[in-house]
Amino acid sequence: MTVPPPTSMASGLTERLRGLVNVFWREAAKFGVVGLIAFVIDLGGFNLLFYGPLEGRLATSRLISGAVATTVAWIGNRLWTFRHRQKRAAHHEALLFFVVNGLGLLVSTGYLNATHDWLHMTSRLAVNVNTIIGIAIATLMRFWAYRKFVFVGENLGDQESTAPTSSRDA
Repeated sequence: MTVPPPTSMASGLTERLRGLVNVFWREAAKFGVVGLIAFVIDLGGFNLLFYGPLEGRLATSRLISGAVATTVAWIGNRLWTFRHRQKRAAHHEALLFFVVNGLGLLVSTGYLNATHDWLHMTSRLAVNVNTIIGIAIATLMRFWAYRKFVFVGENLGDQESTAPTSSRDA
């Protein structure tokens, strides 16, 4: 039995670490793009509802816009951000995804209600700023929970970056 030299073990560990970091940043970037789209839908939908047909109904407007944005985020994250981690049946991931997002929506809505009702931050600017802050707090929680509980399949490299090249490309 031959023992590999320490330099080859170190380079193997370095490559594995580099692959993990690469996957993390790729996931974070894709999560950000999907999140930005969902954020525009969420904030825009909230404003359309709260200052339109559901005028004055803060929590209802927030929950409806959040539910629509969550559906868009599910599709984007399932089909793009975390597609290389798909190890469960779609219905199981969807259930976990919507539970995590439901908790995030409760966090962001609770924050918005607290600032609106208890701190009396009721101007249009204050409502929108606090909506954004609540969404940001919930987003940090969701990204952690997606990686930890929802899209759990371990993969050291994204399929896009590790796909074999054809002999013509070599």
